[in-house]
Amino acid sequence: MKSVKSVSLIFLLITTISIVGYAQSPSKTEQEVLQLSKDKWEWMAHKDVVKLGELFDAKAKFVHMSGSWKTNRELEIIESGSIWYKEAIVHDSAVEVSKKTAMVWNRITLVAHVRGNDVSNEFTVTEVYQKKHGDWKMLGLTFSSVRDTHQIEKLS
Repeated sequence: MKSVKSVSLIFLLITTISIVGYAQSPSKTEQEVLQLSKDKWEWMAHKDVVKLGELFDAKAKFVHMSGSWKTNRELEIIESGSIWYKEAIVHDSAVEVSKKTAMVWNRITLVAHVRGNDVSNEFTVTEVYQKKHGDWKMLGLTFSSVRDTHQIEKLS
């Protein structure tokens, strides 16, 4: 009887660890999208409008504190340096994928140069991607100002 309880306990423990590990490990697709999001911040910091132009869908929408615009204007702003995304410090991320659509949420501290001033702001950034012809394209990027250090709720 003692060995049955031991085996049952070990089985329960292994099952629990497997479920927890599975729930917390991003899928290959989720990892791919999260890496793309991370790369995007680097490309923005380096004003790499060629790589960003390949990532952004031609009809993508960008929502900032000062307004919203489409891809061409976002690329002009980045290239001219009127907004220079110097560094995005990512504190927390979450991703959800449904078929050919992915959403990423990043809680960041953005260090930027805007209209001649260096600024630092806390944001939750929402990014929407869609798989088109084998590549992920960004359809939307929205900066939401936040005043706390909340955690992004993850799908469980």
